[in-house]
Amino acid sequence: VQLQASGGGLVQAGASLRLSCAASGSVYRIKVMGWYRQAPGKQRDLVANITRDGATNYGDSVKDRFTISRDNASGTVYLQMNSLKPEDTAVYFCAAQGAFFNAAYAWGLGTQVTVSS
Repeated sequence: VQLQASGGGLVQAGASLRLSCAASGSVYRIKVMGWYRQAPGKQRDLVANITRDGATNYGDSVKDRFTISRDNASGTVYLQMNSLKPEDTAVYFCAAQGAFFNAAYAWGLGTQVTVSS
């Protein structure tokens, strides 16, 4: 499985961004797709993940602001980010997982999201 993320950028606080991650290869085998983020000097944390059936799981800091969705036919996962805050600044990575809390077995290259105050 290969993952390609896109959609990052520089925005002001309060703005919105939509990230996309396209999977290729054995897409039908990906049970869970997720987004993680890593800020400088910090560990990589879960943002949100989603199963093939649409069940979702969110990190506490993004609940009610971010929405994850998935198109199984194309193997694409999206992250709609609203009401962005400076603390959302990080490199965002998409991942393929076997279950919500399993370690990812494939990672995409990150996409930078920078939110200015």
